[in-house]
Amino acid sequence: MLDRPVSEFSKPTRRLPNQRWQIYPQKPEFAQKLAVLMNVSPIIGQLLINRGMETPEQAQAFLEPESLILPSPLEDFPDLAISLELLQNAIASQTKIAICGDYDADGMTSTALLLRSLRTLGAQVDYAIPSRMHEGYGINKRIVEEFHSEGVGLILTVDNGISAFEPVARARELGLAVIITDHHDIPQKLPPANAILNPKLIAESSPYRGVAGVGVAYILAVSLAQQLGETKGLIQPMLALFTLGTIADLAPLTGVNRRWVKRGLQHLPKSNLAGVQALIQVGGVQARGEGVGGAGGDKEKLPSPVPSPKSLKPEDIGFRLGPRINAIGRIGNPQTVIELLTTDDMGVALERAMQCEQINASRQEMCQQIEQEAIAYVESEFVTSLQQDRVLIVVQPNWHHGVIGIVASRLVERYGVPVFIGTYEDGEHIRGSARSIPEFNVFEALEYCHDLLGKYGGHKAAGGFSLPAENLQVLRSRLIEFANQCLEPQHLKPLLKIDAEVNLDQINQQLYQQLNALHPCGMDNPDPVFWTANVQVVEQKIVGKGHIKLTIAQTIDNQDYRIKAIAWRWGDYFRLPPRVDVAYKLRENYFNGNTTIELELIGVRLPIQIQQFFASPSISSNTTFEYNQRHYTCGFYKNGIEAELRIKNPEGKVLVMQPGHIIGLLGTNRQNAKEVDISQPQYDSIIQAALQALSVKS
Repeated sequence: MLDRPVSEFSKPTRRLPNQRWQIYPQKPEFAQKLAVLMNVSPIIGQLLINRGMETPEQAQAFLEPESLILPSPLEDFPDLAISLELLQNAIASQTKIAICGDYDADGMTSTALLLRSLRTLGAQVDYAIPSRMHEGYGINKRIVEEFHSEGVGLILTVDNGISAFEPVARARELGLAVIITDHHDIPQKLPPANAILNPKLIAESSPYRGVAGVGVAYILAVSLAQQLGETKGLIQPMLALFTLGTIADLAPLTGVNRRWVKRGLQHLPKSNLAGVQALIQVGGVQARGEGVGGAGGDKEKLPSPVPSPKSLKPEDIGFRLGPRINAIGRIGNPQTVIELLTTDDMGVALERAMQCEQINASRQEMCQQIEQEAIAYVESEFVTSLQQDRVLIVVQPNWHHGVIGIVASRLVERYGVPVFIGTYEDGEHIRGSARSIPEFNVFEALEYCHDLLGKYGGHKAAGGFSLPAENLQVLRSRLIEFANQCLEPQHLKPLLKIDAEVNLDQINQQLYQQLNALHPCGMDNPDPVFWTANVQVVEQKIVGKGHIKLTIAQTIDNQDYRIKAIAWRWGDYFRLPPRVDVAYKLRENYFNGNTTIELELIGVRLPIQIQQFFASPSISSNTTFEYNQRHYTCGFYKNGIEAELRIKNPEGKVLVMQPGHIIGLLGTNRQNAKEVDISQPQYDSIIQAALQALSVKS
């Protein structure tokens, strides 16, 4: 039998994604009941169950958000009435109003929304946004003093202010009125503002509970316009900005967010806002690419123009428009976005949109470079101790702290552990960002290290922090200590939640159109994720900047079904094994005037059957089987530390394969064996027959 050492043959594929798959419990009877009642596929019924629908009535309300009966915001927000009175008085007396915004997409769209609406309603209004580089998040005393010196009488915060006790107290000392509009967590001591609008202060049962900062701004602006009787021409532009900000901020797409975003996505393509049209044009939303529609942001566009869609999808904003806005807040000047979203001059709008495009391109390059440097550093210093440490702390000089949060997310995706990443602000201080996995609370971890840190803040999934450089080693030890208290080894794999198993013959335009009823998808209403077992990878190649483009096949009732797929930024996993289970989202691809359904791969693993055999094979266990009217023997054998499958034909030739390998050996002994591509149909078919025979025997 072939017994040359394993290391001498077969170039193994790179590792597969390090994931744990969590497949929702399937409830076929209830799914079928919902399907019949709503005239949809049972697959849609199961998706509704997975999203918490327990009755047909709940499912109906979810699919038709316009049927939701909304209470008046005046009933749910206790301080809305006084906020409206303060604004009406300021407009009537021409008192100067100043908006203090934030430099992320939520803060910038909120600022633009209130600027546009208040100016239209006759207010004298201006704005300020603190410097990300020099001041950090939120209103501060410098801004308050500056507003006072400019004769401002009313400060309006957007997407910040709920924790700004001292700056707000200073504003009140100076005689300024303050309205806080924010959506962040409530501190123990509220600032002494005249009015506070924050969904975290209202009943948990309220449909307004999940709005982002831009949602609070939208509610305030619409309520004010209604009180003044001047809603004409105001609502749709504000709805466009609400939609941009809500999706870019990853706010939950439930309650009123779902209703208003669904409406906003239909209006955005025909929005009369010059800035929105310029963003759509420059962002390439009208040119969905060859590969999978909705690519963009960090997924480059592969050309193929199509007519402007009737309604956008959240991924158009999430991957194309949102990153162009967010990039400005990370490494540019927020004024660019405010001008983009408040101008009515198409020439100015296109100019600002092009600036967003260029800065986003710089941000992409910066992210890619920092990510490569971070991976190289982790691989050389920490990769062997990750299972023991259970957390990753990566600090290097000369990284831009505006983008390290994005890199932290990518490292979490790659290594499956919480990541704290930082860079030196000067020789003595470090500023960083953190991103997490479900079982690790970032804010609690930062609190556990509070005595080592300067400023810090955040929530369960993400945070920011600063510290004296001399505390770095102690911080590393403390975070490892915290991680070992709350994480088990099984947590250290990215969690992939999967809705249902689907065979390739079930994927068609009808199913895709029915999936549209679940849109808009986003936080708390994720894109449906399906999986298909034991597919054959029949073609695969690298395209663009490290994406895998592939074709997969499945044989059902002797019929071959094939479908194209894309795996973004999966170059490290190329080439994929010939047989895998795949997890994916469905996407439309527009190419040469044709529309097809393709898969966007987000997970891949060896088929369960193969995993089990190779994990604990019965050594020297073998059996016989018949294939194409010929008799073969096959079995699993130990070779070094790994197991391999060997299949012997009547002439004494042996085919040898190892799990996850594309290349096998074929010959009468290892000395004269030749390497063969076992993903080819003639080899793959006989391997499947052998595995089936061994499965029956076991």
